[in-house]
Amino acid sequence: MLGGTTTEDISATGAYLFGRKTYEKMAAHWPTAPADDPYARSLNSAPKYVVSTTLESADWQGTTVIRCDVPAEVRKLKDGSGGGIAVLGSGELVQTLIAHDLVDDYFLVVFPIVLGEGKRLFRAIEGPKKLELVDSRATSTGGLMLSYRAAR
Repeated sequence: MLGGTTTEDISATGAYLFGRKTYEKMAAHWPTAPADDPYARSLNSAPKYVVSTTLESADWQGTTVIRCDVPAEVRKLKDGSGGGIAVLGSGELVQTLIAHDLVDDYFLVVFPIVLGEGKRLFRAIEGPKKLELVDSRATSTGGLMLSYRAAR
């Protein structure tokens, strides 16, 4: 999986993969965002996949719902993808992808604020997962963007 927050990162994204909750939030905002916004352009034009057994409808143009055997369906997407597949948010989905060794790259952003609570990205996983640092960049707001590749 590949994802990022720069225009170079989004131009390399061939598809987006979401969990239901994240999809619903994204679908409520991005279809009506200004067309000159590079993120809106990428999100609205790229194929989108949402993993859900409860989603009633997926009306955001270019969306396909994945309802069963998520690991097998994601493997098919990776094999046929014309670019990186980005997962934005979608914490429960990411746990499934990590558990089935389907994450190739991790793009993490550290913001200089402590909220005191939140969800863990790396929950109970089987054995250690080794990562190799690919890139690190400071942001203009004091954050840090980290890119890691799964060491295989």
